[in-house]
Amino acid sequence: MADLSTQSIVIDARPERVTAVICDFLRYPEWTEAVKSVEVVQEYEDGYASQVRFVLDAGVLADEYTLAYEYAEDISRIQWHLVQPSRMQKAQNGSYDIYDNGDGTSTVTYTLAVELSVGMLGMFRRKAEKMIMDTALKALKQRVEASGVAQ
Repeated sequence: MADLSTQSIVIDARPERVTAVICDFLRYPEWTEAVKSVEVVQEYEDGYASQVRFVLDAGVLADEYTLAYEYAEDISRIQWHLVQPSRMQKAQNGSYDIYDNGDGTSTVTYTLAVELSVGMLGMFRRKAEKMIMDTALKALKQRVEASGVAQ
């Protein structure tokens, strides 16, 4: 069973801009170092990705996997799950919750639960999860804030 980890960050941009960056999957390799390639496999009728294939290479952790995405009607929540087990993962469930702070900033809460196919001691797994989430949120913040003025 995977443990659930959650972290939040404040980004100097309105939620619409944050969502636009999160949903622009094909550009992830430009700002997410470990993501080597991305392919949108399926889309919903509204153009949002429903399944996305990732090729990840973070040194020790290299994997290819497909995630299925669902979106809240107002796009304030983006959630996903692993379509089928990969070489490194038995399961992955996650979400971004994007909250409008009312002052031109957004709070993004990233929740992630990953069940690995390979054994890893609990304390090392928790440290790796924290590092992955810290890196992801900081990269998201940097990408959103560098991509233009707050909207």
